[in-house]
Amino acid sequence: MGAHRSTPACTPHPSVNLSKPVTPKVPFLGPARPISGRLSISEVRWWLGVALPQTGSIFVLSAPSGAGKSTLAKRLVAETPGLIFSISFTTRPPRPGEVHGREYFFVDDATFDQMIAEEGLLEWVQVYANRYGTGKAWLREQLAQGVDILLDIETVGAMNVKKALPEAVMIFLLPPSAQVLAQRLRGRGDTDDAQIALRMAHARHEMEQAFHYDHLVVNDDQETAYRGMEAIVLAERARRARMESTARQILQTFN
Repeated sequence: MGAHRSTPACTPHPSVNLSKPVTPKVPFLGPARPISGRLSISEVRWWLGVALPQTGSIFVLSAPSGAGKSTLAKRLVAETPGLIFSISFTTRPPRPGEVHGREYFFVDDATFDQMIAEEGLLEWVQVYANRYGTGKAWLREQLAQGVDILLDIETVGAMNVKKALPEAVMIFLLPPSAQVLAQRLRGRGDTDDAQIALRMAHARHEMEQAFHYDHLVVNDDQETAYRGMEAIVLAERARRARMESTARQILQTFN
């Protein structure tokens, strides 16, 4: 119901190293003023401990269950070079076929508690008896390599990311209507009427959070929705803050 954080089995990911610090490849002295209120993009990069020219972007994707998020997210990662799924840490046991470091980083409660105490998580939520969170160290390592990261997370986790990193690009996938969403849930054939009613009530709550996102994409037609999401990623990659280093390098060729 939006709390599931899916990562396709076909997408390889680098291993995580929580103890190894990342050294920027270029000098970076941090922001010129103390961090307070809304962070500038340079302050966000400084907080992550990496230099601006070397970093990728963070994309956050949320949607009600049944909106088609997982299908579109998997395609976006598969067809966009340099874009990978974020891998969450979780305290739940692995399911058959799941591999540590691919679908999730599976840890015990004590390890998760330690990560919280050491402020090693960008965000975390509890879903029933299990906890899920996004590791700062893993994000730092990927961003330092210029990789873009897609966080496929529920609205609670997404709002926590937005609070910690206002520069994260927030995308919400909308169903065309409540009626269509209910039809899609029934079409799965694995959910009874009581569960559908529960999911629809939860979907209403998640839809109310959509107005806090930067981009809203309606999944009425899957191809159109995909092109909209793709355009958001490509536009973000063309932002001056990200391309300034490249532009200056090109400018030097005119000397």
